[in-house]
Amino acid sequence: MLAMDVTPLPLVRAGSLAWIDTAQMVEVDRVMVEDLHIQLVQMMENAGRNLARLVVALHRPATVAVYAGSGGNGGGGLVAARHLANHGVEVTVVTTRPRDEMTPVPAHQLDIVERMGIAVGGADPGAEVAVDAVIGYSLRGAPQGRSAELIGAVNAHPDVVSLDVPSGLDTGTGQTPGVHVRAGATLTLAMPKVGLRGRPEVGRLFLGDISVPAAVYDAFGASVPPTLFADGPVLEVR
Repeated sequence: MLAMDVTPLPLVRAGSLAWIDTAQMVEVDRVMVEDLHIQLVQMMENAGRNLARLVVALHRPATVAVYAGSGGNGGGGLVAARHLANHGVEVTVVTTRPRDEMTPVPAHQLDIVERMGIAVGGADPGAEVAVDAVIGYSLRGAPQGRSAELIGAVNAHPDVVSLDVPSGLDTGTGQTPGVHVRAGATLTLAMPKVGLRGRPEVGRLFLGDISVPAAVYDAFGASVPPTLFADGPVLEVR
């Protein structure tokens, strides 16, 4: 059982947030990296740490299966796997691609996971909780191949926590063009995405801090208080 001190997660009202679309989130990421020099690996670390925190707060699991894609969303899931393992959870990792076929930053995260001795291989249907980090906001059409296979494996678990968006759900439209994850909870990052609003696949919606300064949203005409995460790095959105 995980020995992490978790306090109740504070609430934030959905109507007080700046709901953004996929293109705006892409621009947020660009500003973070190119203008502010806050690198992807830093944002990924924040995302994964907060995802692990949420999994613990909701479930206090002894076993977790992390399903990770080859891009940034998968990298966040791999960070979460490391933090969960560091606190005593038995973690199994399943990836859509081998390390040499991943983009560089997620490949680095998988290298760390492997060096730690965390099990990487086949799905573990017996795990108490599945972490869904297969596809993030980069969804283009219906999931295919290995990604679709892992989405099916995720849905076989009784409890699912998704990172940023349930895999297979379009963050801009809310549509599900093919197979998709049905999450019990979703930790969306930075700001909630318009496609998540009111969708049953999302489950309980949480917001995770990845260190985006409030001023970054000014370009979208969005008013985001700099104290949004003053009560903690993970908020429940209601």
